[in-house]
Amino acid sequence: MSFILITSLSALPDGMARHSPSHIVTLLSSGYMIDTPAGFPADRHLRLSMHDIADEGLPESPARAHVDRLIEFGRGWDAAAPMIVHCWAGISRSTAATYTILCDRAGPGAEREIAEILRERAPHAQPNRLLVRLADEALGRDGAMVRAIDAIGSGSMAAEGFPVEIPLHKPRP
Repeated sequence: MSFILITSLSALPDGMARHSPSHIVTLLSSGYMIDTPAGFPADRHLRLSMHDIADEGLPESPARAHVDRLIEFGRGWDAAAPMIVHCWAGISRSTAATYTILCDRAGPGAEREIAEILRERAPHAQPNRLLVRLADEALGRDGAMVRAIDAIGSGSMAAEGFPVEIPLHKPRP
C-alpha cells in the first residue's frame, strides 16, 4: 500500500532518499520557495506559494486556486510510489494538504476517519483551517472536512513535526 509522507523542509532530503517518491508537494511562502530537487521531474513537483495563515485576502493567503491545483495534482498521482507533502515545519499546511488529497481519493463519508488517522499518526498536526475549509468547499463536503478536523482538536505543541507516513485510506473494520 502506498502512502503520503508528511515532512518538514529540513527533513525533505532524507525523506526523498528513504522513500523515492514519485510526486512532491511543496507549500512555502514565496520568500522560501525551493527549486525542484536536482534530478526530480519538475512536472511531478507541485510548488504552492502561500503563508501559513488562516485569514483570507492577505498577501499569500491560501486560496481556492491553490486547493484546486492541489486536488488536480493529487488526482494525477497513481500511488505506485509514495508522495511527499511538505511545508516549513510539517505541521499545518502539509497536514491540511495531505488531508485534502486523502479525502478526495476516499470520497465522501471518510472525512472523520481520515482526520482520526492523521491525529493518531501525527499528534503535532495542526491542519491549516483555511486550507481545510477551502478544500471542503472545492470537494462539496458541506462542512464534513471542517467538522472532522475540529473534532480531533489542536495538536501537541511542536516547533517542527517529525516525518509521518499516512497510508491511503482503507475503511477500518
